[in-house]
Amino acid sequence: MSATMSGSGSAPCRFAHYFIICGIDNETGLEPDALAALYQWLEADRQGRDPAAVAEGENFDQSPLKRTFKSKVLAHYPKNIECNPFDQDAVNMLCMPKGLSFRTQRDSRAPQFHSFLITREDGSRTYGFVHTFYEEVTSPQICSAMQTLHQMHQAEHNASAHNCPSASSSSPSSSSSSMDSLASSLDEVESPTSAQGSRRNCGCSGEGYDSVRDTLYVSKAMCLITPMPFMHACKRFLSQLHHAVTSNQPPPLPLESYIYNILYEVPLPPPGRSLKFHGVYEPILCQRPGAGELPLADFPLGEAFRLLGVENLVQLFTCVLLEMQILLYSQDYQRLMVVAEGITTLLFPFQWQHVYVPILPASLLHFLDAPVPYLMGLQSKEGTDRSKLELPQEANLCFVDIDNHYIELPEDFPQFPNKPEFIQELTEVLLSFGLSPEGGNTSPAPSIAKQTSTLETELKSVSLSELVDDKRNGNLGGEALDVLELLQGNPTLERLQALAKRTGVKVARLEALAAGQKAVGEESVGGRSPKEEQELRNAKLNVQLREVFAARFATMFADYESFVIQNSPDLESWLTNREQMHNFDKASFLSDQPEPYLPFLSHFIETQMFATFIDNKIISQWEEKEPLLRVFDGRIEKARLYNVRAPSLRSSIYQKCTFLKESAQAIEQRLRKIDHTAIHPHLLNMKIGQGKYQQGFFPKLQADVLASGPTSNKWSNRTCSTQRKVDRHRQPNDHLVLDNDLKEKYMQEARNLGKNLRQPKLSDLSPAVIAQTNWKFVEGLLKECKIKTKRMLVEKMGREAVEMGHGEANITGLEENTLIASLCDLLERIWSHGLQVKQGKSALWSHLLHYQAREEKNELQSESPVSNSQDKRKPESSVGLPALRVSLIQDMRHIQNMGEIKTDVGRARAWIRLSLEKKLLSQHLKQLLSNQTLTKKLYKRYAFLRCEEEKEQFLFHLLSLNTVDYFCFTSVFTTIMIPYRAVIIPIKKLSNAMTTSNPWLCVSGELGDSGILQITKNVLEMTFDSAFRPHAHFSIAFKCQNIGRLTTVQLGHDNSGLLAKWLVDCVMVRNEITGHTYKFPCGRWLGKGVDDGSLERVLIGELVVPCNDEDGGRTPPLQRSPSQIRRISITSLTGRGNKPTTVQIQESIGEAVNNIIKHFHKPEKERGSLTVLLCGEGGLVWALEQFFHHGFRTARLFQKNVFVWDFFERAVALMVNADHIEDIQETPEPLSLTCESFCRYVNAINNMPRNIGKDGKFQLLVCLGARDRLLPQWLPLLAECPVITRMYEENALLRDKLTVSSVVAVLQTVNDFPITLETSLTKCFEL
Repeated sequence: MSATMSGSGSAPCRFAHYFIICGIDNETGLEPDALAALYQWLEADRQGRDPAAVAEGENFDQSPLKRTFKSKVLAHYPKNIECNPFDQDAVNMLCMPKGLSFRTQRDSRAPQFHSFLITREDGSRTYGFVHTFYEEVTSPQICSAMQTLHQMHQAEHNASAHNCPSASSSSPSSSSSSMDSLASSLDEVESPTSAQGSRRNCGCSGEGYDSVRDTLYVSKAMCLITPMPFMHACKRFLSQLHHAVTSNQPPPLPLESYIYNILYEVPLPPPGRSLKFHGVYEPILCQRPGAGELPLADFPLGEAFRLLGVENLVQLFTCVLLEMQILLYSQDYQRLMVVAEGITTLLFPFQWQHVYVPILPASLLHFLDAPVPYLMGLQSKEGTDRSKLELPQEANLCFVDIDNHYIELPEDFPQFPNKPEFIQELTEVLLSFGLSPEGGNTSPAPSIAKQTSTLETELKSVSLSELVDDKRNGNLGGEALDVLELLQGNPTLERLQALAKRTGVKVARLEALAAGQKAVGEESVGGRSPKEEQELRNAKLNVQLREVFAARFATMFADYESFVIQNSPDLESWLTNREQMHNFDKASFLSDQPEPYLPFLSHFIETQMFATFIDNKIISQWEEKEPLLRVFDGRIEKARLYNVRAPSLRSSIYQKCTFLKESAQAIEQRLRKIDHTAIHPHLLNMKIGQGKYQQGFFPKLQADVLASGPTSNKWSNRTCSTQRKVDRHRQPNDHLVLDNDLKEKYMQEARNLGKNLRQPKLSDLSPAVIAQTNWKFVEGLLKECKIKTKRMLVEKMGREAVEMGHGEANITGLEENTLIASLCDLLERIWSHGLQVKQGKSALWSHLLHYQAREEKNELQSESPVSNSQDKRKPESSVGLPALRVSLIQDMRHIQNMGEIKTDVGRARAWIRLSLEKKLLSQHLKQLLSNQTLTKKLYKRYAFLRCEEEKEQFLFHLLSLNTVDYFCFTSVFTTIMIPYRAVIIPIKKLSNAMTTSNPWLCVSGELGDSGILQITKNVLEMTFDSAFRPHAHFSIAFKCQNIGRLTTVQLGHDNSGLLAKWLVDCVMVRNEITGHTYKFPCGRWLGKGVDDGSLERVLIGELVVPCNDEDGGRTPPLQRSPSQIRRISITSLTGRGNKPTTVQIQESIGEAVNNIIKHFHKPEKERGSLTVLLCGEGGLVWALEQFFHHGFRTARLFQKNVFVWDFFERAVALMVNADHIEDIQETPEPLSLTCESFCRYVNAINNMPRNIGKDGKFQLLVCLGARDRLLPQWLPLLAECPVITRMYEENALLRDKLTVSSVVAVLQTVNDFPITLETSLTKCFEL
């Protein structure tokens, strides 16, 4: 970027870059808008016809006054600026998005103001401000052409009058695509006189255009292009310029003087300073925030809150933060711009990273088909009902109807943290400025003519707005009211007031009344006009509202720096490895946050805007800090000086913003005391006779005068190196200027991770460009799928993350749920891309329903089951459980039977979760897409699902998710009824399998239990394995509310009949919807007089890993370490050669305790089952069993097994002896209370009505001791008990005081945590 342009001053330092006039070109005449041809091309392409053969016919069904005609850029000054090249097509399209529109003297011709912006590919922005007005058509050729078009329209209408006598148009055919019907519904916007217009349109009235009778007017636009969004200043300048054109008196100077002044002689105000420059009639003020303040935002936030209300705006803000698809909808272009710019302004310190088009021209409607996050504004047709607006995709869409104060939110929408308190604080700010927090239905924005025409209107509007909080409910006093009535319509007083303003004389009485002040003699502050006072109020309101939002982020991310991972030695290596790096410790960050924040934060830290924010933080090690980051870090540092953050960690207490007064004062001080005044407009060296004033017509400007700026003035020659540096940092995302092309390439790739296209190209709308755009979408979707699946694998498996040096990567349930929700969103966007016909809000579910209907129709025709041709899943175990069919249709039916899900979007997400949990997602989608006839019927040629190579890669990425286990269906849909099947498998010997008693079963899981299930006795089922060996088992099917992941099974019988003893190998339980099968090993007897005499056992489950080598649609399971031998009776372990060593026993106790501690350090909702950690393999009970078994004397007494529980009972019997208790009391430690508690617990367990056996009693005692923090006290007591010498050998660990002390120290660490036991363990236990 050069410091100076050829004769144009220093462009980066200028307030405005271009002045533009758009309108009708009298030389080329009336040209139909090119958009109509584009629609015809798209329609022909969709229907498979040759687009080139489409006839370019005229549309005579529509009145010419209602049709849009091509506008042109008539003039722009200067011709070009190197740092901001002029894009003629884009500017023309955005200045006049509807093209030219015509009016007659009967129509409203009030001028309108709107803004727009152009986002470049690097993310930097240029702002445009447009004043549109109507000018009389003087060309006889144009009037004649309009007359001819109107006659053709009348003839067309008369010919079809018998078919269409009314004004209503036929609805689009059912076969038309959603995008085409959307285009047809938006190609015409009614004028304020819609009723008259509709009558003229159908030709039922004689009020059409007649060149003799009517005066014809055409729209024309003046536009300023600026590098910064000084909306109010530009609006006032253009308004004054238009007033000079329409005024009875010519302006003081030629218009060229004012345009030249703002283009070349008005500089950008320096940061932290204010600037005054001069319009045609009045001075104009603007100010720019300082380095430590929030960046410039001149669009009125108060207007955005008025249009939507606080509640809706906060919801919209949350959707934008979570990077959903946002569609704004309004009749008024400026409203679209105000809401879009307002909401993105509030994102500080983050920045929107995706497609951003606040005003979507009609030619870009196909961009609503974009399968990416976007924020777009769409102009609505007057009277158009939301239900008639068909959008390509709505599964993840936030639809904002600005005019009707209405917002549609996506499903599964997390709320913003502390939302009620947040809304309350915003409400207080709005009320302090006299604004209602409710918003509501509002009339269209008043026209500029009405805003600026007379003092009367100004006084009335300002006084009413200012008197909201005058303690009199806005009622003027009697005398003041008389004065106001006197002013109305009084031209003398109006001229007097204008003269007083120009000369600087203050008319205190009138000023006080206009400002709504009660003090009669008080002067208007600083002699400012009511409009300037209103602008000051708006600026103060803007900054205070923004400060409230900024304070929320400063509170939520006060410690974000602690979790940034910076492990690259230099910028080059970081850029090279950016895609493979983890830059933020998300798990640790979430664990440090208050639980109410987690649903929102877990989604937000996955967004592109947060990733870019962290990238900027890391890059700041090597380069200058990005401005937004610098301001944000400064605020966090300032907050730390005032209060220490540590005490409020994990606290969700709402903290109000403390910067409100300070920030408002800074703006007020700048606007009260002007720092800089620009050069006044002055006469230029112009040719005499050109640009002659003619009221109501914008003159043809002298191009040679405006083509270049002054060669020197007090600011244009100053060095702009510092200014360029500031400007480089000013624009969002335009903050990295690297030294070489390689760095720039890597930086762009780093920025573009997970996003595809930031801004549609406006300058070329050919079919080839549209096709190229869709191809970019396809590539972007495939890349996003690759990144998401890789992230899900890395987070779930942890191995790759550990190898990359990021420590242990244990994914939490919240993170997993967030990633899966993100995958659901991606699949919806893929299925929405290139839809022919939109049916329902979920494109994926619509496709599934089409597939289901076809398959069921084929089933009826062939009278065979749907799934005959589909793969079948093999049984999960070798015996007992029949095979589950692998059926896409069956899984759909499961979802359709769930009454809890009410919407198509919900059903699609449930189906995705179920398929993912069953490891069938890739296989199901492959089967769905195998019906190519259906896919071609539903999707256009450019759709992602019709790109064969990309589709195959996409399915392959999804297939990789089969390598990990998900419970994303079971853990989310917790209230549904689920069918289960349980199989009890006895030991293979048939005589041991038979029992005459009445067996029962109770299955427990993380969410509850099934209750007692009675099993019919003596009903053995026989199955045969692959070697045709018979197996006997008991089977029971039952249905109950989802009990989650299974943890325990209680199995027992009533010991009745002759064959009461029952030897059970294991119990298998399967969830019939998800297919998850759990094995509960037993290997023990149930019956009195055998084993440990148990009639009931609590079995701990383990998930069975399916092994389907024949199923090509699924990947083989992960290799797992061999599971330990299932726990059997202590006595039967004796005599084995593989006894654990003393070191192994102590290590197993330490590991069991460590697992329990880790369990409690996870968020409560993600901890899983504690029972497995206590009673499962490698659990605390198992480890202490080994400890007590070491050195245990196991000689059979009278041919009976001796159990550890026998040792406990003998110890209790000894302790109840009074002499022994006295002996214990003489020991150094007073253990009498410990003795009492131990005896009470053992006796209570022995007195239970349950027959759980001696090993079951030992298990229960250990669990109760851990729960009640008594284990560390009981262990020394048992080690000191005299019984130990008779039942343990000398080398036993229990007789080694050092080892006992060590184990006690380890067990004491468990006392810090609240252990809760499952009902299946503690049932019937009473102290």
